[in-house]
Amino acid sequence: MDLASIIGILGSFIIVVGAIMVGGPLSMFADVASVLIVVVGSTFVVMYKFSLQQFTGAFKVAIKAFIVKVPNADALIEEVLEVSRIARKEGLLALDGRDSTSPFFKMGLQLIVDGQPPDTVRSILEKERFLTLDRHRWGAKVFSAFADVAPAMGMIGTLVGLVQMLANMSDPKAIGPAMAVALLTTLYGAVMAFMVFGPMSDKLTLRMSEEAKINAMLIDALTSIQSGTNPRVVEQLMNAYLPPAKRKAEG
Repeated sequence: MDLASIIGILGSFIIVVGAIMVGGPLSMFADVASVLIVVVGSTFVVMYKFSLQQFTGAFKVAIKAFIVKVPNADALIEEVLEVSRIARKEGLLALDGRDSTSPFFKMGLQLIVDGQPPDTVRSILEKERFLTLDRHRWGAKVFSAFADVAPAMGMIGTLVGLVQMLANMSDPKAIGPAMAVALLTTLYGAVMAFMVFGPMSDKLTLRMSEEAKINAMLIDALTSIQSGTNPRVVEQLMNAYLPPAKRKAEG
């Protein structure tokens, strides 16, 4: 579970809702027409911009980003070094059936155990890495599109409300509801863009960067293990992927 995302989104909504309730009842900020224009309208507009597979895939990627954490680099390096020592002492076949905290690393180990040539192993892993990054990239684009469209739909709702208000100036009872639609759609659009969709797009972009780094590290590790590289050299190679402060002393 991505604790930072959960705390961030809950905290931001609690602050806004709390500020609303300090000034009056929450019900005065509820409007069905505004929800339809901003939420439902934005959904259809964004769906129009992408294929159905890309659109639905973005939500699957987003859910996974919240639930599944990127493997810890330090723990993965420890696992890589252990596997490297086993392969060096007992041979590659000793890795058959070995489990891993990283499905990507586990897949690579199985390819090595199956006797695939190094070029084939690297090619398969690079393709898997690219496709994973591509899913995150399109997911980020979908939510970025939501962040762009939601304020625009809010503006459309504002114009609709103003037209309704101006068309019914003779009826004082109609002015209030029309003005509510005009203002609330702008509010809804801003909230959805800057508190939900924009941060989600940034989160998926960050996840894409993290997974790219981890998977590149694992590809280098697997290539070294397959070629029988000394575990000390493998450790030096893995250290290059860590910030200087976290790198282990050689030896």
